[in-house]
Amino acid sequence: MTSKKLTPEDFQNAFHWAETQQDGAIPSFATRSNDPYKYQAGFGNSFESEAVQGVLPRGQNSPRNVRFGLYAEQITGGAFVAPRAVNKRAWLYRSRPAVAHQGFVDLPDNPDTESAFLPLNPRVHVSPTQLAWRPHAIPEGEKVDFVAGLKSVAGSGHPSLREGLATHIYLCNASMEKNAFVNSDGDYLIVPQQGALDIQTEFGYLYVQPSEIAVIQRGLRFKVNVEGPTRGYILEIWGSSWELPELGPLGGSSGLANPRDFLFPVAAYQVTDNDPWDVTYKLSGKYFKSTQRHCPFDVIAWHGNYIPYKYDLTKFVNVGSISVDHIDPSIFCVLTAKSHDPTAPLADFLIFSPRWDVASHTYRPPFYHRNCASELMGLIYGEYGGRSDEFRPGSISYECGFVPHGVAYEEFAAASKQDPPVMQISMGSIAFMFESSRAFSITDWAWNSKEKHEHDPKMWDDLIDNFSTFKVES
Repeated sequence: MTSKKLTPEDFQNAFHWAETQQDGAIPSFATRSNDPYKYQAGFGNSFESEAVQGVLPRGQNSPRNVRFGLYAEQITGGAFVAPRAVNKRAWLYRSRPAVAHQGFVDLPDNPDTESAFLPLNPRVHVSPTQLAWRPHAIPEGEKVDFVAGLKSVAGSGHPSLREGLATHIYLCNASMEKNAFVNSDGDYLIVPQQGALDIQTEFGYLYVQPSEIAVIQRGLRFKVNVEGPTRGYILEIWGSSWELPELGPLGGSSGLANPRDFLFPVAAYQVTDNDPWDVTYKLSGKYFKSTQRHCPFDVIAWHGNYIPYKYDLTKFVNVGSISVDHIDPSIFCVLTAKSHDPTAPLADFLIFSPRWDVASHTYRPPFYHRNCASELMGLIYGEYGGRSDEFRPGSISYECGFVPHGVAYEEFAAASKQDPPVMQISMGSIAFMFESSRAFSITDWAWNSKEKHEHDPKMWDDLIDNFSTFKVES
Protein backbone atom coordinates (compact mmCIF):
# COMPACT_ATOMS: atom_id res chain seq x y z
CA MET A 1 0.00 0.00 0.00
CA THR A 2 1.09 3.59 -0.55
CA SER A 3 2.22 5.72 2.38
CA LYS A 4 -0.59 8.16 1.57
CA LYS A 5 -3.72 7.72 -0.45
CA LEU A 6 -3.07 9.41 -3.78
CA THR A 7 -5.91 11.34 -5.37
CA PRO A 8 -6.70 11.59 -9.10
CA GLU A 9 -5.17 15.08 -8.96
CA ASP A 10 -1.87 13.60 -7.77
CA PHE A 11 -1.69 11.48 -10.92
CA GLN A 12 -2.73 14.44 -13.06
CA ASN A 13 0.08 16.57 -11.67
CA ALA A 14 2.75 13.85 -11.74
CA PHE A 15 5.37 14.02 -14.47
CA HIS A 16 5.02 10.26 -15.01
CA TRP A 17 3.56 7.23 -13.23
CA ALA A 18 7.05 6.45 -11.90
CA GLU A 19 6.81 9.52 -9.68
CA THR A 20 3.98 7.90 -7.70
CA GLN A 21 6.22 4.93 -6.87
CA GLN A 22 8.43 7.17 -4.69
CA ASP A 23 11.72 5.67 -5.87
CA GLY A 24 10.96 2.30 -4.32
CA ALA A 25 10.26 3.70 -0.86
CA ILE A 26 6.86 1.99 -0.93
CA PRO A 27 5.61 -1.30 -2.39
CA SER A 28 4.88 -0.77 -6.08
CA PHE A 29 1.28 -0.73 -7.27
CA ALA A 30 -0.24 -1.15 -10.73
CA THR A 31 -3.55 0.69 -10.35
CA ARG A 32 -4.71 3.85 -8.63
CA SER A 33 -5.95 3.62 -5.06
CA ASN A 34 -9.52 4.51 -6.05
CA ASP A 35 -9.73 1.63 -8.57
CA PRO A 36 -11.86 -1.09 -6.93
CA TYR A 37 -10.95 -3.96 -9.26
CA LYS A 38 -8.22 -6.50 -9.91
CA TYR A 39 -6.71 -7.06 -13.37
CA GLN A 40 -4.42 -9.22 -15.47
CA ALA A 41 -1.58 -7.57 -17.40
CA GLY A 42 -0.07 -7.88 -20.86
CA PHE A 43 -1.10 -6.61 -24.30
CA GLY A 44 -1.60 -9.40 -26.84
CA ASN A 45 -1.60 -12.17 -24.24
CA SER A 46 -4.04 -15.05 -24.01
CA PHE A 47 -5.69 -15.00 -20.58
CA GLU A 48 -7.90 -17.20 -18.46
CA SER A 49 -10.01 -16.37 -15.43
CA GLU A 50 -12.60 -18.13 -13.27
CA ALA A 51 -14.76 -16.59 -10.58
CA VAL A 52 -15.45 -20.07 -9.15
CA GLN A 53 -12.41 -22.30 -8.85
CA GLY A 54 -12.48 -25.48 -10.89
CA VAL A 55 -15.06 -24.33 -13.46
CA LEU A 56 -12.75 -23.64 -16.40
CA PRO A 57 -12.36 -26.82 -18.54
CA ARG A 58 -8.76 -27.98 -18.98
CA GLY A 59 -7.39 -29.58 -22.11
CA GLN A 60 -10.49 -28.80 -24.20
CA ASN A 61 -12.91 -25.98 -24.90
CA SER A 62 -16.27 -27.69 -25.28
CA PRO A 63 -16.64 -30.73 -23.00
CA ARG A 64 -19.80 -32.77 -23.02
CA ASN A 65 -20.55 -31.48 -19.53
CA VAL A 66 -19.20 -28.27 -17.99
CA ARG A 67 -19.14 -28.12 -14.20
CA PHE A 68 -22.40 -26.88 -12.62
CA GLY A 69 -24.16 -27.34 -15.96
CA LEU A 70 -22.70 -24.17 -17.43
CA TYR A 71 -22.95 -23.45 -21.14
CA ALA A 72 -19.85 -23.05 -23.30
CA GLU A 73 -20.03 -20.15 -25.75
CA GLN A 74 -17.39 -19.01 -28.22
CA ILE A 75 -16.81 -15.47 -29.52
CA THR A 76 -14.56 -14.96 -32.53
CA GLY A 77 -13.16 -11.55 -33.39
CA GLY A 78 -11.97 -12.50 -36.86
CA ALA A 79 -11.93 -15.24 -39.47
CA PHE A 80 -11.54 -18.83 -38.24
CA VAL A 81 -8.58 -19.27 -40.61
CA ALA A 82 -6.77 -16.06 -39.62
CA PRO A 83 -3.07 -16.63 -38.92
CA ARG A 84 -2.44 -17.73 -35.36
CA ALA A 85 -0.67 -14.46 -34.47
CA VAL A 86 -3.79 -12.40 -35.25
CA ASN A 87 -6.54 -14.92 -34.52
CA LYS A 88 -8.94 -13.38 -31.98
CA ARG A 89 -11.32 -15.54 -29.97
CA ALA A 90 -12.64 -16.21 -26.47
CA TRP A 91 -14.49 -19.05 -24.76
CA LEU A 92 -17.07 -18.14 -22.10
CA TYR A 93 -18.70 -20.49 -19.59
CA ARG A 94 -21.97 -19.01 -18.45
CA SER A 95 -25.20 -19.63 -16.62
CA ARG A 96 -27.22 -19.15 -19.80
CA PRO A 97 -25.96 -18.59 -23.34
CA ALA A 98 -26.54 -15.31 -25.16
CA VAL A 99 -28.81 -17.10 -27.63
CA ALA A 100 -31.57 -17.21 -24.98
CA HIS A 101 -33.39 -14.01 -25.90
CA GLN A 102 -36.82 -12.92 -27.11
CA GLY A 103 -35.93 -11.72 -30.60
CA PHE A 104 -35.11 -8.27 -31.98
CA VAL A 105 -37.17 -5.11 -32.40
CA ASP A 106 -36.16 -1.87 -34.11
CA LEU A 107 -35.28 1.13 -31.99
CA PRO A 108 -35.64 4.76 -33.10
CA ASP A 109 -32.54 6.21 -34.74
CA ASN A 110 -30.37 8.43 -32.59
CA PRO A 111 -30.42 11.63 -34.68
CA ASP A 112 -27.11 12.74 -33.14
CA THR A 113 -25.12 9.68 -34.28
CA GLU A 114 -23.89 8.79 -37.74
CA SER A 115 -22.22 5.82 -39.42
CA ALA A 116 -22.53 6.65 -43.14
CA PHE A 117 -19.68 9.02 -44.02
CA LEU A 118 -19.98 8.56 -47.77
CA PRO A 119 -20.37 11.59 -50.12
CA LEU A 120 -23.91 10.52 -51.06
CA ASN A 121 -25.11 11.08 -47.49
CA PRO A 122 -26.61 14.60 -47.25
CA ARG A 123 -26.15 14.54 -43.46
CA VAL A 124 -22.35 14.83 -43.63
CA HIS A 125 -20.18 17.75 -44.76
CA VAL A 126 -16.63 18.17 -46.05
CA SER A 127 -14.56 21.28 -45.48
CA PRO A 128 -10.87 22.24 -45.58
CA THR A 129 -11.52 24.87 -42.89
CA GLN A 130 -9.78 24.30 -39.58
CA LEU A 131 -12.68 23.74 -37.21
CA ALA A 132 -13.01 23.53 -33.45
CA TRP A 133 -15.69 22.98 -30.85
CA ARG A 134 -15.87 24.33 -27.34
CA PRO A 135 -16.75 21.73 -24.66
CA HIS A 136 -20.31 20.50 -25.04
CA ALA A 137 -22.51 20.77 -21.98
CA ILE A 138 -23.37 17.64 -20.03
CA PRO A 139 -27.17 17.17 -19.76
CA GLU A 140 -28.99 18.33 -16.64
CA GLY A 141 -32.55 17.84 -15.44
CA GLU A 142 -33.11 14.48 -17.13
CA LYS A 143 -31.37 11.12 -16.97
CA VAL A 144 -29.11 10.44 -19.94
CA ASP A 145 -26.99 7.28 -19.98
CA PHE A 146 -23.89 6.42 -22.03
CA VAL A 147 -25.79 5.08 -25.06
CA ALA A 148 -28.35 7.90 -25.17
CA GLY A 149 -25.55 10.43 -24.76
CA LEU A 150 -23.55 9.41 -27.85
CA LYS A 151 -22.92 12.18 -30.39
CA SER A 152 -20.99 11.64 -33.65
CA VAL A 153 -18.48 14.28 -34.76
CA ALA A 154 -16.69 13.08 -37.90
CA GLY A 155 -15.63 9.96 -39.75
CA SER A 156 -14.92 8.18 -43.00
CA GLY A 157 -16.39 5.18 -44.80
CA HIS A 158 -19.15 2.90 -43.60
CA PRO A 159 -19.09 -0.07 -41.20
CA SER A 160 -20.59 -2.42 -43.80
CA LEU A 161 -17.51 -1.83 -45.98
CA ARG A 162 -15.26 -3.01 -43.11
CA GLU A 163 -12.93 -0.07 -43.71
CA GLY A 164 -13.40 3.25 -41.98
CA LEU A 165 -13.85 4.98 -38.67
CA ALA A 166 -16.03 7.36 -36.70
CA THR A 167 -15.31 9.79 -33.90
CA HIS A 168 -17.84 10.51 -31.19
CA ILE A 169 -18.26 12.18 -27.84
CA TYR A 170 -20.47 11.01 -25.01
CA LEU A 171 -22.37 13.29 -22.62
CA CYS A 172 -24.18 11.52 -19.80
CA ASN A 173 -25.19 11.81 -16.17
CA ALA A 174 -26.84 8.47 -15.35
CA SER A 175 -25.79 4.83 -15.21
CA MET A 176 -27.22 2.27 -17.58
CA GLU A 177 -29.73 0.20 -15.65
CA LYS A 178 -30.83 -3.26 -16.82
CA ASN A 179 -29.48 -2.65 -20.27
CA ALA A 180 -26.32 -3.84 -22.02
CA PHE A 181 -24.87 -2.44 -25.23
CA VAL A 182 -23.25 -4.24 -28.18
CA ASN A 183 -21.45 -2.42 -30.97
CA SER A 184 -21.62 -4.87 -33.88
CA ASP A 185 -19.88 -2.39 -36.20
CA GLY A 186 -16.43 -1.95 -34.73
CA ASP A 187 -14.10 -1.47 -31.78
CA TYR A 188 -14.55 1.45 -29.39
CA LEU A 189 -11.51 3.26 -28.00
CA ILE A 190 -12.97 5.28 -25.12
CA VAL A 191 -11.20 8.34 -23.67
CA PRO A 192 -12.86 9.70 -20.50
CA GLN A 193 -12.42 13.44 -19.99
CA GLN A 194 -14.69 14.19 -17.03
CA GLY A 195 -15.92 11.54 -14.62
CA ALA A 196 -14.91 7.91 -14.28
CA LEU A 197 -16.57 5.04 -16.14
CA ASP A 198 -17.31 1.86 -14.21
CA ILE A 199 -17.65 -0.58 -17.10
CA GLN A 200 -19.19 -4.01 -16.58
CA THR A 201 -18.35 -6.48 -19.34
CA GLU A 202 -18.94 -10.16 -19.91
CA PHE A 203 -15.33 -10.71 -18.83
CA GLY A 204 -15.43 -8.62 -15.66
CA TYR A 205 -15.09 -4.97 -14.66
CA LEU A 206 -12.95 -2.06 -15.85
CA TYR A 207 -12.72 1.18 -13.88
CA VAL A 208 -11.59 3.87 -16.31
CA GLN A 209 -10.97 7.46 -15.25
CA PRO A 210 -9.62 10.57 -16.98
CA SER A 211 -6.07 9.93 -18.30
CA GLU A 212 -6.96 6.26 -18.76
CA ILE A 213 -8.44 4.70 -21.89
CA ALA A 214 -10.47 1.55 -22.55
CA VAL A 215 -10.96 -0.59 -25.65
CA ILE A 216 -14.22 -2.54 -26.05
CA GLN A 217 -14.07 -4.79 -29.08
CA ARG A 218 -16.76 -5.37 -31.66
CA GLY A 219 -19.56 -7.68 -30.56
CA LEU A 220 -18.83 -7.63 -26.81
CA ARG A 221 -21.55 -6.71 -24.34
CA PHE A 222 -20.93 -3.99 -21.79
CA LYS A 223 -22.73 -1.66 -19.42
CA VAL A 224 -21.50 1.74 -18.24
CA ASN A 225 -22.06 3.08 -14.73
CA VAL A 226 -21.18 6.70 -13.95
CA GLU A 227 -20.77 8.69 -10.75
CA GLY A 228 -22.15 12.04 -11.90
CA PRO A 229 -21.71 14.39 -14.88
CA THR A 230 -19.58 12.49 -17.39
CA ARG A 231 -17.99 13.43 -20.72
CA GLY A 232 -15.45 11.87 -23.03
CA TYR A 233 -14.35 10.95 -26.54
CA ILE A 234 -14.59 7.76 -28.63
CA LEU A 235 -12.72 6.57 -31.70
CA GLU A 236 -14.56 3.72 -33.44
CA ILE A 237 -12.72 1.68 -36.07
CA TRP A 238 -14.23 -0.65 -38.67
CA GLY A 239 -12.46 -3.60 -40.25
CA SER A 240 -9.29 -3.35 -38.20
CA SER A 241 -8.11 -3.79 -34.63
CA TRP A 242 -5.82 -1.92 -32.27
CA GLU A 243 -2.22 -3.00 -31.87
CA LEU A 244 0.98 -1.56 -30.49
CA PRO A 245 3.07 0.40 -33.00
CA GLU A 246 6.38 -1.07 -34.08
CA LEU A 247 9.38 0.29 -32.19
CA GLY A 248 11.90 0.03 -35.03
CA PRO A 249 15.32 1.35 -34.03
CA LEU A 250 14.09 1.88 -30.46
CA GLY A 251 14.24 -1.88 -29.96
CA GLY A 252 11.65 -4.08 -28.36
CA SER A 253 12.58 -3.82 -24.70
CA SER A 254 10.79 -0.62 -23.71
CA GLY A 255 9.45 2.69 -24.93
CA LEU A 256 6.09 4.23 -25.85
CA ALA A 257 3.28 2.06 -24.43
CA ASN A 258 4.72 -1.02 -22.77
CA PRO A 259 2.66 -4.24 -23.15
CA ARG A 260 2.78 -5.03 -19.42
CA ASP A 261 0.88 -1.84 -18.61
CA PHE A 262 -2.32 -2.88 -20.41
CA LEU A 263 -4.81 -4.32 -17.92
CA PHE A 264 -7.51 -6.92 -18.57
CA PRO A 265 -10.44 -7.86 -16.30
CA VAL A 266 -10.90 -10.93 -14.16
CA ALA A 267 -14.10 -12.96 -14.20
CA ALA A 268 -16.93 -11.50 -12.10
CA TYR A 269 -20.42 -12.83 -12.70
CA GLN A 270 -23.93 -11.55 -12.05
CA VAL A 271 -26.60 -14.27 -12.22
CA THR A 272 -30.33 -13.50 -12.16
CA ASP A 273 -33.37 -15.62 -12.99
CA ASN A 274 -36.52 -14.36 -14.75
CA ASP A 275 -35.17 -10.83 -14.43
CA PRO A 276 -35.68 -8.99 -17.75
CA TRP A 277 -32.69 -7.26 -19.31
CA ASP A 278 -32.52 -5.34 -22.57
CA VAL A 279 -29.55 -5.64 -24.93
CA THR A 280 -29.14 -2.76 -27.39
CA TYR A 281 -27.35 -3.63 -30.64
CA LYS A 282 -25.78 -1.14 -33.03
CA LEU A 283 -25.54 -2.58 -36.54
CA SER A 284 -24.59 -0.40 -39.55
CA GLY A 285 -25.44 2.58 -37.41
CA LYS A 286 -29.00 1.37 -36.73
CA TYR A 287 -30.19 0.45 -33.26
CA PHE A 288 -32.05 -2.72 -32.27
CA LYS A 289 -33.12 -4.25 -28.97
CA SER A 290 -33.52 -7.78 -27.68
CA THR A 291 -34.96 -8.71 -24.30
CA GLN A 292 -33.80 -11.69 -22.26
CA ARG A 293 -34.87 -13.14 -18.93
CA HIS A 294 -31.38 -13.32 -17.45
CA CYS A 295 -28.39 -11.06 -16.88
CA PRO A 296 -26.02 -10.63 -19.87
CA PHE A 297 -23.06 -10.75 -17.46
CA ASP A 298 -23.53 -14.29 -16.13
CA VAL A 299 -20.07 -15.55 -17.18
CA ILE A 300 -18.45 -17.66 -14.45
CA ALA A 301 -15.19 -18.35 -16.30
CA TRP A 302 -13.50 -17.55 -19.60
CA HIS A 303 -10.27 -17.82 -21.56
CA GLY A 304 -8.94 -16.29 -24.77
CA ASN A 305 -7.43 -13.14 -26.24
CA TYR A 306 -10.50 -11.23 -27.50
CA ILE A 307 -10.98 -9.30 -24.28
CA PRO A 308 -11.64 -5.64 -23.40
CA TYR A 309 -8.81 -3.78 -21.69
CA LYS A 310 -7.64 -0.47 -20.28
CA TYR A 311 -4.40 1.52 -20.16
CA ASP A 312 -3.18 4.38 -17.96
CA LEU A 313 -1.75 7.16 -20.15
CA THR A 314 0.49 8.39 -17.33
CA LYS A 315 2.54 5.20 -17.86
CA PHE A 316 3.41 6.16 -21.45
CA VAL A 317 7.18 6.29 -21.97
CA ASN A 318 7.87 9.35 -24.09
CA VAL A 319 10.81 9.21 -26.46
CA GLY A 320 12.04 12.04 -28.64
CA SER A 321 14.90 14.10 -29.90
CA ILE A 322 17.81 14.37 -27.49
CA SER A 323 20.09 16.13 -29.96
CA VAL A 324 18.49 18.22 -32.73
CA ASP A 325 15.27 18.59 -34.73
CA HIS A 326 11.61 18.19 -33.93
CA ILE A 327 10.61 14.55 -34.41
CA ASP A 328 7.40 13.52 -36.21
CA PRO A 329 4.41 12.93 -33.88
CA SER A 330 4.50 9.17 -34.52
CA ILE A 331 6.75 9.02 -31.45
CA PHE A 332 3.62 9.79 -29.40
CA CYS A 333 1.58 6.88 -30.80
CA VAL A 334 -0.04 4.70 -28.11
CA LEU A 335 -2.07 2.39 -30.38
CA THR A 336 -2.39 1.97 -34.14
CA ALA A 337 -4.89 0.22 -36.43
CA LYS A 338 -3.82 -0.95 -39.87
CA SER A 339 -5.66 -0.17 -43.10
CA HIS A 340 -5.68 -2.00 -46.43
CA ASP A 341 -2.82 0.30 -47.45
CA PRO A 342 0.36 -1.12 -45.87
CA THR A 343 1.98 2.33 -45.86
CA ALA A 344 -0.78 4.23 -44.05
CA PRO A 345 -2.70 3.23 -40.89
CA LEU A 346 -6.46 3.48 -40.68
CA ALA A 347 -6.08 5.25 -37.35
CA ASP A 348 -3.50 6.21 -34.76
CA PHE A 349 -4.16 7.24 -31.18
CA LEU A 350 -1.47 9.66 -30.00
CA ILE A 351 -1.01 11.58 -26.77
CA PHE A 352 0.88 14.74 -25.81
CA SER A 353 1.73 14.40 -22.13
CA PRO A 354 4.44 15.72 -19.75
CA ARG A 355 7.93 15.25 -21.17
CA TRP A 356 11.37 16.83 -21.49
CA ASP A 357 12.13 19.31 -24.28
CA VAL A 358 15.88 19.30 -24.79
CA ALA A 359 16.80 19.58 -28.49
CA SER A 360 19.51 22.18 -29.12
CA HIS A 361 20.02 24.39 -32.23
CA THR A 362 16.45 23.46 -33.09
CA TYR A 363 13.18 25.25 -33.72
CA ARG A 364 11.27 23.43 -30.98
CA PRO A 365 7.59 24.15 -31.68
CA PRO A 366 5.89 22.05 -34.37
CA PHE A 367 7.28 23.27 -37.67
CA TYR A 368 4.92 24.64 -40.33
CA HIS A 369 3.59 21.63 -42.15
CA ARG A 370 1.00 20.10 -44.43
CA ASN A 371 0.48 16.38 -44.03
CA CYS A 372 -1.84 13.85 -45.58
CA ALA A 373 -3.43 12.82 -42.28
CA SER A 374 -6.72 14.04 -40.87
CA GLU A 375 -6.28 15.17 -37.27
CA LEU A 376 -8.95 15.40 -34.60
CA MET A 377 -7.63 16.53 -31.23
CA GLY A 378 -9.07 16.65 -27.74
CA LEU A 379 -7.86 17.79 -24.33
CA ILE A 380 -8.37 15.61 -21.26
CA TYR A 381 -7.04 18.12 -18.73
CA GLY A 382 -4.58 20.99 -18.43
CA GLU A 383 -3.56 23.33 -21.23
CA TYR A 384 -2.21 22.68 -24.71
CA GLY A 385 -0.33 25.29 -26.73
CA GLY A 386 -0.74 25.79 -30.45
CA ARG A 387 -4.53 25.91 -30.36
CA SER A 388 -6.94 28.77 -29.73
CA ASP A 389 -7.63 30.14 -26.26
CA GLU A 390 -10.97 28.34 -26.45
CA PHE A 391 -9.26 24.92 -26.60
CA ARG A 392 -10.14 23.74 -23.10
CA PRO A 393 -10.64 20.30 -21.53
CA GLY A 394 -13.52 18.70 -23.43
CA SER A 395 -12.89 20.73 -26.58
CA ILE A 396 -12.36 19.33 -30.08
CA SER A 397 -10.03 20.60 -32.79
CA TYR A 398 -10.06 19.33 -36.38
CA GLU A 399 -7.65 19.80 -39.27
CA CYS A 400 -8.18 18.31 -42.71
CA GLY A 401 -5.34 16.60 -44.55
CA PHE A 402 -2.97 18.89 -46.48
CA VAL A 403 -4.31 22.02 -44.80
CA PRO A 404 -1.28 24.04 -43.60
CA HIS A 405 -0.89 24.69 -39.90
CA GLY A 406 1.62 25.96 -37.39
CA VAL A 407 2.09 28.59 -34.69
CA ALA A 408 1.63 32.36 -34.87
CA TYR A 409 4.56 34.63 -35.75
CA GLU A 410 5.23 35.72 -32.16
CA GLU A 411 5.90 32.13 -31.12
CA PHE A 412 7.94 31.48 -34.27
CA ALA A 413 10.08 34.57 -33.65
CA ALA A 414 10.66 33.74 -29.99
CA ALA A 415 11.62 30.14 -30.75
CA SER A 416 13.98 31.24 -33.54
CA LYS A 417 16.12 33.66 -31.51
CA GLN A 418 18.07 31.29 -29.29
CA ASP A 419 17.95 27.91 -27.66
CA PRO A 420 15.44 27.88 -24.80
CA PRO A 421 16.56 26.09 -21.64
CA VAL A 422 16.12 22.38 -21.14
CA MET A 423 12.67 22.15 -19.61
CA GLN A 424 9.70 19.97 -18.79
CA ILE A 425 6.67 20.76 -20.94
CA SER A 426 2.95 19.90 -20.91
CA MET A 427 3.00 19.69 -17.13
CA GLY A 428 -0.35 18.72 -15.63
CA SER A 429 -1.76 18.19 -19.11
CA ILE A 430 -2.71 15.40 -21.49
CA ALA A 431 -3.96 16.15 -24.99
CA PHE A 432 -4.58 13.47 -27.58
CA MET A 433 -5.03 13.09 -31.31
CA PHE A 434 -7.20 10.76 -33.37
CA GLU A 435 -5.22 10.63 -36.63
CA SER A 436 -6.17 8.87 -39.86
CA SER A 437 -4.96 8.53 -43.43
CA ARG A 438 -8.58 8.98 -44.53
CA ALA A 439 -10.39 12.26 -45.17
CA PHE A 440 -13.08 13.03 -42.59
CA SER A 441 -16.65 14.15 -43.14
CA ILE A 442 -18.36 16.21 -40.44
CA THR A 443 -21.77 15.19 -39.11
CA ASP A 444 -24.85 17.37 -39.14
CA TRP A 445 -24.82 17.39 -35.34
CA ALA A 446 -21.27 18.74 -35.17
CA TRP A 447 -21.66 21.03 -38.20
CA ASN A 448 -24.67 22.78 -36.68
CA SER A 449 -23.45 22.77 -33.07
CA LYS A 450 -23.51 26.14 -31.34
CA GLU A 451 -20.10 25.25 -29.92
CA LYS A 452 -18.49 25.10 -33.37
CA HIS A 453 -16.08 27.84 -34.36
CA GLU A 454 -13.28 28.25 -36.86
CA HIS A 455 -9.60 28.66 -36.21
CA ASP A 456 -8.98 32.33 -36.90
CA PRO A 457 -6.56 32.59 -39.88
CA LYS A 458 -5.66 36.11 -38.75
CA MET A 459 -3.25 34.51 -36.28
CA TRP A 460 -0.86 34.17 -39.25
CA ASP A 461 -1.28 37.74 -40.63
CA ASP A 462 1.95 38.81 -38.91
CA LEU A 463 4.09 36.17 -40.60
CA ILE A 464 6.40 38.72 -42.20
CA ASP A 465 8.58 38.22 -45.26
CA ASN A 466 12.07 38.31 -43.79
CA PHE A 467 13.75 37.44 -47.09
CA SER A 468 12.71 40.63 -48.85
CA THR A 469 14.60 42.77 -46.33
CA PHE A 470 17.88 41.53 -47.80
CA LYS A 471 19.35 42.90 -51.02
CA VAL A 472 19.57 40.44 -53.88
CA GLU A 473 23.20 39.65 -54.58
CA SER A 474 24.18 39.43 -58.23
